[in-house]
Order: sequence, then structure tokens, then C-alpha cells
Amino acid sequence: MRLAFLTHEPFYPPSGGGSAEAIYLAEEWVRRGHQVHVFCPAVMDPHGVRDRFGVALHQFTAWPMGRATPWRNIKYLLYPFALQRMVQEAAMAVPFDLVFAQHSIAAVAAGRLRRRLGLPVAMNFLDYLTAFLETWPPYLAPRWLVRRLERFEIRLPSRQDADGILTVSDELADHFVREGYPRERVRPIYFGFDRRWFSRRKPAQETPAGQGPLVAMHGSLDWHHLGRIAADTVAAVARRRPDARFRFIGPPTAARQRFEREVLRQVPGARIETIDFVPYAQVAEHLAEAAVGLVPYEESTGVHCAFVAKAVEYLALGIPTACTALRGLQRYFADEPLIRFAEFSGQALGAEVIRWLDEPAANRAAWGEAAAARVARELDWGPIARRAADFVEAILAQAPSPRRAGPAAAAEAGRSEAGGS
Repeated sequence: MRLAFLTHEPFYPPSGGGSAEAIYLAEEWVRRGHQVHVFCPAVMDPHGVRDRFGVALHQFTAWPMGRATPWRNIKYLLYPFALQRMVQEAAMAVPFDLVFAQHSIAAVAAGRLRRRLGLPVAMNFLDYLTAFLETWPPYLAPRWLVRRLERFEIRLPSRQDADGILTVSDELADHFVREGYPRERVRPIYFGFDRRWFSRRKPAQETPAGQGPLVAMHGSLDWHHLGRIAADTVAAVARRRPDARFRFIGPPTAARQRFEREVLRQVPGARIETIDFVPYAQVAEHLAEAAVGLVPYEESTGVHCAFVAKAVEYLALGIPTACTALRGLQRYFADEPLIRFAEFSGQALGAEVIRWLDEPAANRAAWGEAAAARVARELDWGPIARRAADFVEAILAQAPSPRRAGPAAAAEAGRSEAGGS
């Protein structure tokens, strides 16, 4: 199979969140003997990436793309059209068999390519992207616009007649089905972690001598991560446990800066540590001593559909986790003692953090060992990538012939687009 792999994030190194998944999917297809053509924003070392992963790399260079790039949301809206053109031009020389879209932004391009090139398309939804905007400040995300974007995104597979979709959670799968997409063409694969970087640490490492317990969080630290709930949680814990430290690992976003100001307004002596973005492979070392991992998301449709990476990584490290009541995680981890869910308020989530800090060490150690073993068995990237690859291979096997879009189809698509169709 010649597979066109589309993503709006640099392929390597991962820039955070869902971008970590791409390399493991590509590695699995290459291991199976498929040819993978990655269409993505420019990477730092293209020759090294090609050699390391065995992929053909098609780089977008018209403007910078990334989580911290200026005018990010506007660039995200424009990128699918540029991505579509890149694939069509490549198809003039390469007879692709299937288009695989990594994330909603790339799925827009993939749906258009399905019509233009007649190729089967698989879409991988790592979240309900636009639904996260429900809790962003209205001046950044007007509610009328968010509702329209949500409808566009959730109806995308049905409207474009995608041959199959992968979802990050059962909750998100249900949303697509309710919008009319066939259940039999949906495969939840969840979200994973790399055991090379995230593995159970020794309990003795949790709290260095002479220091208070550490409550930690990492991620892109946007508005839905660090809103009122996060600030009130930290403030509530800091009042009851003045010795507690709070570490936030991620870029210095406007949301993080406002969060810090609000916490210190409530509790001037709160011990907040911040570490700017670190590579995926180094995150675990900044989490290793944490007594509690924090997931203080604001409530929205987007967070309920998420399968939050940080929660999986905390559990992989054996770190007790306090999380707002995200349905996607609650369904999967309903019987997992190492993660505790609270209603969407800082007081409720802060109470769970305190409960963890008061929990006997023996319980935390036993539950941590069991949780780390479970996620290693179920959610390491190996099994997730195999599930995804099996599903995509089945889509190709069921696709009607002719299955390839070679030079003739690509040329015809180019003529049609030039004619304004």
C-alpha cells in the first residue's frame, strides 16, 4: 500500500498532545511493508526524519505551522487547502492507494481529496477539536462561531463519505454515530504512551527529603486546561497544604500567565513552578517526583470526548491522578483506583488532591504498580498502532477497484480545480 499520511503538525519531534501518535502509526505501517508518504509542516531535520522512520517526507513551507505560531487558528483554517494541493501534486507521480488524515484539520483536506482523486479515506480523530473552544474567552471564540465549527467538524465524515474513522474515545465515537455515521465504520483506538519514556518509578522518588509534595501537570496549557477550575483547585490545596508545590510544564501561554496571576491573587504564598515546553521524551523526568498528577479541565463537549494523554502518562508512571469528570476517561477507567474524578469545580477537585496527599503510601504504591502494568498492556503505542493499521488495511481491502489515484486522476483533479469546480 502507498499511503498518503496527512497531518497539520510537524511529524517529528512531537510538539505535544496528539502529535506524539503520528510517528508510531507510521512506524507500524512501514514495519508491515507499506510505503508511507507524510505530508506535514516543515521539520527541523528532514533527512534525519526520513532515515529514522523510513518515510517519504513532503513538507509544507509556505508559512510556519505549530502550536505556538502566531495567528495559529487562522493558519489552521487555511492549511487544509494547501495540504490538498500538495497531495494532488504528489499524486501526479505517485499512485497512492489510500489517504489517511491525522486529526480534524487534515480530515478536511482528505475529504476533498476523496472527491478529487477517488481514493479511499480514513480519518483519525484524536479529539473533538472545535468543541474545546466552548470554554475559551468569547472574544477569542465567539459562541455562534464555535457552534458552527462544531457542526462542521462532527458531520465531516458523513458529509465526505469517509470510508472509515478512528476515534480517541468511545464517547467521541458515539457523537459521530449520533450524527449519522455508520457504527460499523468506526473504530475507537484510544490514546497511548511510549513505555521507553514513561514507566513506573520507585516510590522513594516521589518526594525528595526536605521538600513538600509535588502536584504536577503538563501539556499545551490552553484556556480549557487552565481556567477557573485549575486556579481554584491550586488555591484550595495551597490553603490546606502550604508545603505543597505545583509544577506546570508547558509553553508560557496567555492562559498559563492568567492562571498564575489568579492563583497568587487568592493565595500569595502558593508555591508555583513553571517549566516551558520540553520534548516528549523528557516529560517523564519532570513528572517523576509528583505525588499527584492534575487534570483540571473546564467542562465542554470537547473534553468529554477526549482521552487525555496526560492522564494516561500519569498512570503509566504510577502517579495518583485527580481529574475533573471527563466522560471519555471515566468510561475507560471506571474501575481504576489510581484515578479519581471530581465534579467541575476547584473545590471538588482540590478535595481529591488532598485525599491523595493523605492516602497511605502503601495504597498508592500498590495501586500505582497495578495501574502502570495495565496501561502498559493496553495503551502502549504498539497495540494502539496495530489496531489502527489493521483497521486501515481492512478499509483498503474493501475499497472498490480501481483503488489507485495515479497521474491521470491527479491531472484531472488539477484541471477541475483550475476550472473552479
